[in-house]
Amino acid sequence: MKLKKFAALLAASALALSLASCGSESPAAGSSAASAPGSASGAASNTASGLPALTAEEIHIGAVFNTELGTEGFSYALGQGFKALEDAGYQVDYAFSIPESAECEVAVENLINQGCNVIYATSYGYGEYVANVATRYPDVYFNHYSGSINADNLATFFPKNFQSEYLCGIIAGMRTASNQIGYLASYPIPECVRMIDAFTLGARSVNPDVTVNVKWTGSWFDPATETAIATELVNSGSDVVIAYLDSLNAAIAAANLGAYSFGYATSGYETIPESFLTSPAADWENFFVNDVQRIVDGTWTGTNQWLGMQEGLVSLTEMYNLADGTEEKVNEAEEGFKNGTLDIWAGPISDNQGNAAVAGGETLDQTALFSINWFVEGVNGSVN
Repeated sequence: MKLKKFAALLAASALALSLASCGSESPAAGSSAASAPGSASGAASNTASGLPALTAEEIHIGAVFNTELGTEGFSYALGQGFKALEDAGYQVDYAFSIPESAECEVAVENLINQGCNVIYATSYGYGEYVANVATRYPDVYFNHYSGSINADNLATFFPKNFQSEYLCGIIAGMRTASNQIGYLASYPIPECVRMIDAFTLGARSVNPDVTVNVKWTGSWFDPATETAIATELVNSGSDVVIAYLDSLNAAIAAANLGAYSFGYATSGYETIPESFLTSPAADWENFFVNDVQRIVDGTWTGTNQWLGMQEGLVSLTEMYNLADGTEEKVNEAEEGFKNGTLDIWAGPISDNQGNAAVAGGETLDQTALFSINWFVEGVNGSVN
């Protein structure tokens, strides 16, 4: 299954998203990654956000990363989205390797002083600092990845990548022989907890005997630590390893020890062909082009966008080395996400302490998922 481009969303898709995704807004209709800024019809005189109208030619984008772009993983994939904006004719300035601290405020203000009037901050830990700067620059458009703070001039955006994690769980649950799966993640924040829980639910939907062993790295990118922890997980019995991190380091370490592994955001098949399974992925190229088009159209607002398979943002890279029958199970779940019939958060769900976390007939909404701080049954690990 290859990563599916969602190209320009039609107006009908935008309407469907506004009804279906907890008040979030969809990318603007009618644009594509190949369209040039100069082809826009012009900015609205009164914008939905109340911010100053900007024509495509006036837009100057600033992107803040906590790493370099590299050649693989999340930052690289996100960088391809900004490259699509550059290819479309927009000016993009970058700030790389910015810590998730008050240094973020300095970096963002530097970009604004360079003329940037649209800011994208691409890591969860930037949240409070971006919000601080947004209050000082009310006429600048701010966008924060995976955050939960919104204002008239501050939007948040995040893929429903719990959906692709659930599919990866199915793949791992059918692939494992030891019923032990290793999971590396950075910090015990809701974003990571949600991914681990979704993965575990997917694995146990096809193999109830699976245990997912969680280890925290304390960083989004730390090659030595990732390698050491992946090695520890495999040596202690995990024969499949997945990492919600910004590199293939854990996957390579696991592969070197004979375990199967996943990448993240980009394929790792060429690097570890005999053990690579797939990677959760997102179509950032079209997302960013469509998102900036909303500014040009005057429809951008400081709300949350939470987009998934239904909107064409979330998918998997091509799959390899699958156990028999896996592709059919993955396709079935994927179709359920697309048509809205699969709700993996519907109860009954127990936590990993044996408590009833979601009662039968109930489900977790977006608010609950964005603050989730407990592991589902089957996870060996702690959020503390």
